[in-house]
Amino acid sequence: MKYLDGMNALTLVFVALLVLAISYRFYGLFLANKVLRLNAKVVTPAVEFADGRDYVKTNKNVLFGHHFAAIAAAGPLVGPVLAAQFGYLPGTLWILIGCVLGGGVHDMVVLFASMRHKGQSLASIASKEIGPTTGTIAGIAVLFILILTLAGLSLACISAMHEASWSLFTVIITMPIAIIMGLIMRYRKDSVTFASILGGILLIAGIVGGHNLMQIPFLNDLFHWDVSTISIAIAVYGFLASVLPIWLLLVPRDYLSTYLKIGTILLLAVGIVFVHPTLQMPALTEFIHGGGPVIGGPVLPFIFIVIACGAISGFHAVIATGTTPKMIGNEREILFVGYGAMLVEGFVALMALIAACTLMPGDYFAINTPAAGYAQFLVENPHLTAVDLPHFMEKIGVDLQGRTGGAVSLAVGMAHIFNSIPYMDEVMAYWYNFAIMFEAVFILTAIDAGTRVGRFFLQEMLGGVFPKFRDKDWMPGVIIASFLFTFAWGYLVFTGNVSSIWPLFGISNQLLAACGLIVCTTMLMRMDRGKYALCAAVPGVMMALVTFWAGYLQVVDIYVPAGDYLLAGLAIVAMVLMLIVFISAFKKWYELSKKSPTETDFYGEKVKELVER
Repeated sequence: MKYLDGMNALTLVFVALLVLAISYRFYGLFLANKVLRLNAKVVTPAVEFADGRDYVKTNKNVLFGHHFAAIAAAGPLVGPVLAAQFGYLPGTLWILIGCVLGGGVHDMVVLFASMRHKGQSLASIASKEIGPTTGTIAGIAVLFILILTLAGLSLACISAMHEASWSLFTVIITMPIAIIMGLIMRYRKDSVTFASILGGILLIAGIVGGHNLMQIPFLNDLFHWDVSTISIAIAVYGFLASVLPIWLLLVPRDYLSTYLKIGTILLLAVGIVFVHPTLQMPALTEFIHGGGPVIGGPVLPFIFIVIACGAISGFHAVIATGTTPKMIGNEREILFVGYGAMLVEGFVALMALIAACTLMPGDYFAINTPAAGYAQFLVENPHLTAVDLPHFMEKIGVDLQGRTGGAVSLAVGMAHIFNSIPYMDEVMAYWYNFAIMFEAVFILTAIDAGTRVGRFFLQEMLGGVFPKFRDKDWMPGVIIASFLFTFAWGYLVFTGNVSSIWPLFGISNQLLAACGLIVCTTMLMRMDRGKYALCAAVPGVMMALVTFWAGYLQVVDIYVPAGDYLLAGLAIVAMVLMLIVFISAFKKWYELSKKSPTETDFYGEKVKELVER
C-alpha cells in the first residue's frame, strides 16, 4: 500500500463525488423503481392524516434539510476521525460502500415502510409485520440504543471542552442565542430571516470576543471546568432541554445547526480545493491488526462499528419512522429525501476523515491517546512522536494532548487546512474554536432531541404499568421520565471514556440498522418483491453477522480483561435483544416463502385503495 501513501486529499474528494453522484443516478433509481416501486399516486400519511401539527405536507427541499439535520448529528464527524487510527483507506472504502449499498438502502426502505404503515415507528412495523413480542423487544432496543448514543456523543463533546475556557464559552453561548432565536420566531411574525441573521452575528461575535473575554482572570476561571464538572453539567442540560417547550431551544438550535454544518463542510471542501493538502496518515497503519490506542480491536470487524453514522446507522430509523414519514407529500420523494440525505452524510463523514488524516500521524495519536498511556505508547512507537502539535498548542492556547474522542483532532485538522492559506497562521485559534463550536452544537442538538425522544419512549413504557404516565402534559411524569432517562446515559458519561463507550454505541447502533433492514425485508417479501428484496436482506444480514462478530471481540478481548463488566453486560443485552428479533424475522421469512404473497400491506389496505383515495 506504499504507493497510496501521501495521496492528495483533492483526489479523494473528486473520486467520492463521482461515486456518490453515479450511485444516486443509477442505484438510487433502481431502488425506487424496481425494489420499492414508489408510486406518486399513493396518498401519503401527510395528506391522508393532515392535522397541521404532526402530519404536514412539506416542500421536498425543506424536508430534505430537516431530515439531513436530524440524521447527521456528530456521528459522521466523530466515527471517521477515530477510524483514522487504521489509516485513511479502510474508512474511505467503508464510507463509500456502506452509504451506497447499506445506509442509503436502509433509510429508503425504512422510510417507505413507515409511510405505508401510516407513519408509525419501527417497533410498530415489527409488531405488525412479524409479531407483537418482536415489536416490544424492538421498542426496548431503540430506547437502549438511544442511551448509548447520547453517552458516546456526550463524551466526545466533553473531551473538547474540559479545562479549555474559550472553547467552553463558545459552546455555552449557543444556548442563550438559540433561546433568543426561539422567542423571536415564536412571538414575532415573519421573523425567521431576522432571527437567522441575528443568530449568525451573535455566534461570530461570541467566537471573536471570547478570546478577549477569557483574558479576564475571573471569567477564565468561571469557564475553566474539569471533566467531572462538564459530565454533570451536560446531563443537567439534557434534562432541562427535554422538559422545556420544543420551540424554545430544540427547534432553533436544530435550525441554526443546519446552516452551521452545511456551511462549514462546504467551506472545508473549498479549503481542500485551494490548499489540496496531502494525506499524512498512511493508507494502512500498523494498528489494523489491533492494539491501537484509540480503538483496541482490529480493523476487521471494528471499522464497521467505529464508523456508524456516515456509512449506515440504525439511529436514522428513529427519524425515518418519526417526523419525516409524516411530512412527505409524494411517495416518489423518498429517493431524494432518504437516499439523497444519506449520500450527503457520507460525504460529510469523508470530509471529517480527510481533515484528521491531513495531520501528521504523531500529532493525531498524541491528541487521541489517553494521557495516562501516552508515555508507554511512545516507548512502543517512537516513530509516532508529535511533530506540529507544539506549534498548534502555542497558537491555540490549549493543551491538546490526550483530548480523546475525535472532536479535538477534527478541529485541529480543519484549523490546519485553513492555516495553510497565507496569513492565516495568526488566526488558527479562531478556526479551532469555531470548529469546536460547530461540532458541539450538533452534539448538543442530538442530546436534547435524543433525550426528549427517550423520555417519550420511557413514558409510554411506564404508562403500561402506571397509565398516568401516558399523559404527556402530566408534569410529574415528564420530570420523572426525563430524570430516569438522563440519569441512565449520564451515569455512563460520568464513569466511561470514548474508547470504551464508542464501540458499544457502534455495536448497538449497527444492530438497530440490521434490524431496520431485516424487518423491512419481511415487508418486501410480503409485497412480492421477490429477488429484489435481497437489496435489503443482504446488507441487513451482513451487518448483523459482522456486528455480532465485533461485539464478541469487544466483550471477550477488551471489556472483560479490563474489568468493564457493566459495559460488557450492556453489549450482551443489546446483542441478545436483537438476536431474538432476527430469529423471529427469519422464521417469518420462511413462512412467507411458503405462501403466495400479495400486494397488500399489513396495515390492512391495498395500494390500489390508497391510490383511489
